[in-house]
Amino acid sequence: MIDRVIATDAALALIERLKAKHGPDLLFHQSGGCCDGSAANCYLKGEITVDSDVFLGEIGGTPFYISSSQYEYWKHTQLIIDVIEARGGGTFSLEGPEGVSFHTRSRLFTDAEWAELEASGLVR
Repeated sequence: MIDRVIATDAALALIERLKAKHGPDLLFHQSGGCCDGSAANCYLKGEITVDSDVFLGEIGGTPFYISSSQYEYWKHTQLIIDVIEARGGGTFSLEGPEGVSFHTRSRLFTDAEWAELEASGLVR
């Protein structure tokens, strides 16, 4: 199966640090703009409502969501979550005080991957 969201080793290590500090009940939401630009934000479950958002999968055992409107733009891409040495301005994400930020990269799915995703029913 094709993963719609994956994480680098650096991102997975940061997720583990955040779990050790804040507990295991975390979730990610791909922000669509405003204060954080377009960033993957990590929250404690219950800090953000994801009822109308699209579940993309899990990274580091943590659920990852994207808003429905953002999904329409990004559905043809695999999101790759990484970490950069920078503190995002105005970040609401849990890693803000760590001096690093989650960073989203993406790549287009190949035609074969896209066909597999469509056949699996994972594309809305």
